[in-house]
Amino acid sequence: MNQKKFHFTLGPVQGFVAQARRTRDFWAGSFLLSWLAGAAMQTVIMQRGDIVFPTPDEDYLKWLKGQSRGKPPRQGGIPNRFKAKVNQDFKPELVVDTVKKAWEALAETVWQKDLERHCQMYPDTRQIWDRQIGGFWEIAWAIGDDDSLLDQRKNWRIQLPPTEAGIKCSVMSGWQELSGLIAPNSKELNKFWQPLRKDCGRDLAEDENLCAIAFIKRRFPHCFEQVKVKDMPGNWTLHGWPVNAQTPSTLDLAAANWLARTILDNQESTLNRLHQAADALFEPNDCGINRLSFVKEAYKVRAMQHLNSSAVFSHVLDNKKECPNPSAVRQMKDAIKKLVQPTLPAPFYAILLMDGDSLGELLRESGAKVSHALNTFTKAVPDIVYKRNGFLIYAGGDDVLALLPLEDTLQCAADIRQCYLNAFKTQNLSSTISAAIEYTHVKTPLTRILGDAHHLLDDIAKEGRGRDAIAVRVWKPGGLALEWAMPWEKALTEDSKKLKIEQIADQLAGDKSTAKSKDAEGENIDRFSSKFFYKIRERFDLLNPEKNKQEEWGNESAIFSEDDAVTLLAVDYLASGINEGRHNKLKIKDAEDKIKLLLEQCRPVIRRPNESNEENKFPKSKRLEVDGALLVRFLGRKGVER
Repeated sequence: MNQKKFHFTLGPVQGFVAQARRTRDFWAGSFLLSWLAGAAMQTVIMQRGDIVFPTPDEDYLKWLKGQSRGKPPRQGGIPNRFKAKVNQDFKPELVVDTVKKAWEALAETVWQKDLERHCQMYPDTRQIWDRQIGGFWEIAWAIGDDDSLLDQRKNWRIQLPPTEAGIKCSVMSGWQELSGLIAPNSKELNKFWQPLRKDCGRDLAEDENLCAIAFIKRRFPHCFEQVKVKDMPGNWTLHGWPVNAQTPSTLDLAAANWLARTILDNQESTLNRLHQAADALFEPNDCGINRLSFVKEAYKVRAMQHLNSSAVFSHVLDNKKECPNPSAVRQMKDAIKKLVQPTLPAPFYAILLMDGDSLGELLRESGAKVSHALNTFTKAVPDIVYKRNGFLIYAGGDDVLALLPLEDTLQCAADIRQCYLNAFKTQNLSSTISAAIEYTHVKTPLTRILGDAHHLLDDIAKEGRGRDAIAVRVWKPGGLALEWAMPWEKALTEDSKKLKIEQIADQLAGDKSTAKSKDAEGENIDRFSSKFFYKIRERFDLLNPEKNKQEEWGNESAIFSEDDAVTLLAVDYLASGINEGRHNKLKIKDAEDKIKLLLEQCRPVIRRPNESNEENKFPKSKRLEVDGALLVRFLGRKGVER
């Protein structure tokens, strides 16, 4: 029997996943998108279709059918887009019906559990619910050998979102919240939402009024196990499974390494005082931080209850709205001062986004091998992220999305890249993967950064640096602080195990431990950061080519040679006071070695994969970009400004 190619996609991905107020919203969107895409795959299989890309996770599909045992899937792992070989009698409309039926069944389960008894006096709520549930998803499919057919089909855009009136959702912009009020009225709005907040506990904040889609994302874990839909298109039964809804918050991620070291390094009496002071300010958290390996192991050693991460950040303790009891705040600060290392954690965490480069041609030539390589890769990613103290949001196909502490992100990205290369090497194939890292202050809205991560990956790492590259941005409360990007081959050490820029940060941060002098707070002075870096922008401006003489990559007219630049900055480095208090003084040669490594990461490099000559393949600019040096400073000081 002749076979055809069936192409399928489900969206909107960004509209469903990236519109997130909490990390849990972020995780929930990815999880549910995978569940619906997996259901679509299963209906293809039930019609004797064969999924050719990506290779589906058999264990995941067994959980969908209620046939698996052991540990259930915790994060998204099925892409929203896939390709299959199907027979002549294949019915695409059954796949579309599957997604709609699965989504409506989940929505009805949430409605009956949480909303039905509260909405007897609000008939408009059910109308809003049905309209939003029925009008959200954009499903597109095509049949044919041309892989571009699906993109052409999506351009038709025949499904438009429903018109939304009234007060808008706190999480998903443009969608009406569920009370049905036409105009803002805080008294009436609270009359609707307050009973729900009481029943839903921490799932609904005091200032949150949600639409149907956001409400499902927030509440589905409490009833997902009860989902069971018989007679799915293709004659099978769809199941949910038990879901652990605990997700580390942005504060948990930022505090993770500090908290784990604190738990391991301090006496029990000191820790008890710290926990008691934290509990007086905030209720103990829901143990989402326990999803991070370093913290989990530390608390296992001590057998203690987790404190709320909010209590260990200065910007929270100094906020009178969040901490209105000055006595409790003083007790918390006093408890922190009693610790072995009486410092507070830096309020930064990271979003890591990775995506394979230009797989289209490789898929056409070696589709089966590519699918096998990606299956091997995605199965290995969860352990890599967990071991690096991260929380995996999604790993499927050639895509990875994870949240991590500041200290672990670069190494996690390097580990994932190596895993990707190895997976393809086992199939005698070669492919590359690019990465985007957003270091983010905990005050920065999550939705804004999620949207920016895709731009950073696609436009800076891939297009800007020629793919097989890494790009980094740092966001502070005032906005974007720096941007740095480099091809992987120039960013990694010779053994490809560590990023050079992190190695430089570690070395320069290590300089302060050799200095005898201390500041007024009794801490070792990091003179490299406090003096050398403050002047580095003007030094780079002096060394760089004149702006009106800039030419193409590698052909700018430099004022100083590379050696001259290294020597001048090395002299500046020694003059910054780095030798004060040292037994073994740094010599000019030592300083030049450090500065040379730094400048290598401050000169933009682009990758031209079709070039064979090393110099032509990786042309570098004569210009020095200060953001590379500022990233070293940020990493060395872990985001802390003093």
